[in-house]
Amino acid sequence: MTTLAPIIEEAWKDTSLLRQPAVQTAIEAAIEALDQGKARVATPGPGGWQVNHWLKKAVLLYFRIKGMVASEAGPMAFHDKIPLKQNFKEMGVRMVPPAVARYGAFLNKGAILMASYVNIGAYVDEGTMVDINAVVGSCAQLGKHIHVSGGATIGGVLEPLQATPVIIEDGAFIGAGCAIVEGVHVRREAVIGANVTLTASTRIIDVTQAKAKEYRGYVPERAVVIAGCWPKDFPAGQYHVPCALIIGQRTAKTDLKVSLNEVLRDSAFV
Repeated sequence: MTTLAPIIEEAWKDTSLLRQPAVQTAIEAAIEALDQGKARVATPGPGGWQVNHWLKKAVLLYFRIKGMVASEAGPMAFHDKIPLKQNFKEMGVRMVPPAVARYGAFLNKGAILMASYVNIGAYVDEGTMVDINAVVGSCAQLGKHIHVSGGATIGGVLEPLQATPVIIEDGAFIGAGCAIVEGVHVRREAVIGANVTLTASTRIIDVTQAKAKEYRGYVPERAVVIAGCWPKDFPAGQYHVPCALIIGQRTAKTDLKVSLNEVLRDSAFV
């Protein structure tokens, strides 16, 4: 990775370099590393998550050097620059028709994709289920044993380059119809209730104590979050705008409600 990054940074500054075979090879090697999980757009560390912006640049440059190609998957036809992932059996990934994952997205062993969509640059770790009609956007980072429920949207981010991707840590539960976008960070084992929308500017208010505590762009560990609203004055009068409310901590009772049956995660039975 240390040899690829400088080449991609130079090509980003001077796109005329994209005509050079060595530069194209470096870009393709970066995307292959993302596809195999050898590199990540964001990586956890002792000091917190680090965003590798050069890999986002590699994804954008990959679109520049690739041409449109027609392809077919059974009765379905496609016309795109990015091929679809293959060899799910060898990867140990359960892929339910008509789920789609683009090349350049990493799916770890034991991941389960129902009829859903995972975009280039995303990272989906082991045991995570992406349920029906859910979307995992470009460069989103999903940890282990997460359940992204039906119709949920985990937003992608390629531009602006300085933006942080959405990060969902191990064991989190994302309820049906949720939208988590703009680099929101959901910590481990948090529970996001159905139809909650979280953006970088959404007020996330902990109402479990006598004095409310507010977060933005961040959900603490094991927090249980539901949709709420709060009053705001406008020139035309007072109206209620969406927010999110932390109403408690995850408990054993919560686990029973949000946990997937282990048989659904065991590829030997499915």
